[in-house]
Parts: sequence; C-alpha cells; structure tokens
Amino acid sequence: MQVIEYFSCERKEYWLAKIQKCDWSAGAFLYELLSEDRFKEVVGETSKVLMLTEDEELISFCTYAEKDDIQPTELTPWIGFAYTFPQYRGHHYLGKLFAEIEKIATADKVKEIYISTNHTGLYEKYGCEFYRMMNDMGGEPSRIYKKQIKLEKD
Repeated sequence: MQVIEYFSCERKEYWLAKIQKCDWSAGAFLYELLSEDRFKEVVGETSKVLMLTEDEELISFCTYAEKDDIQPTELTPWIGFAYTFPQYRGHHYLGKLFAEIEKIATADKVKEIYISTNHTGLYEKYGCEFYRMMNDMGGEPSRIYKKQIKLEKD
C-alpha cells in the first residue's frame, strides 16, 4: 500500500475516476471540485488530497485542507472528505492516511488538526478528541474533533 497525493501524481484522470465511484455525497462533491479545478479555490491553495492505494485500487482518501465545511472559522487545518470504500472498511486504513497527514503537519509546525463530522467513535481510534459543536455552512450542527500533533522540541 502507498499514499499518493492527487496533485503530485501523474495519473490524475485515473484516480479522479476512482474517486467518482464513491457512494457518499461528500465524495461526489470532492469529485466535482477536482474535476472542475475548483478544489484549491474552495478549500485553500496549499490543500492536498491524499489517497491510499494498492496497485490500481483506491482504498481510502481524505483531504488536508486550510478550510472545510465549518466557515467562517479561525480553526485550521482540517482533515476532510475522509472515506474508505466499503470492501476495505474495518482494517483502520484511514489511520495510514492520518499518519501521513501527521507527517505533513509536523513539517508545517502545525500543533492541531480539526475534523468536522457527524460520526461518534470513529476518529477517536486515531487519537482525535471531541472539541465542540459548531454549525456547518448549511447551518447544521457538526461535531468538531481535534488531533494534537506532537512537535519535536527545537
């Protein structure tokens, strides 16, 4: 298995077609943003799409982004669009993407990462803690989780 960053990969169209097969409305929105080249405009210029792959298969994906569906807010960065295809669930594959995000956050000297979700009990497995409730852009309440990043002392 390997983690590929969408904007750095050579086969964007291939992986975009794999993302399109996601059966989740947020995944469809991610596909739309990427296919219309609006992703960075919406979530931030330094944002990334990370994909966990095995050979030609897309197992899981998520974003590491400046903004998410909680706006306006000063909280940043966000893990968003976290999805694992049904046939791969139950193996903690999302943790491999989270580990990669932690490496990026550490290099960026980021101390905290946020996640907006309606799930309870999913992100706690990966060291996230409930932070507070906030309304998303549609006005709906969302659970905000925070993950602390341990930075090395200078």
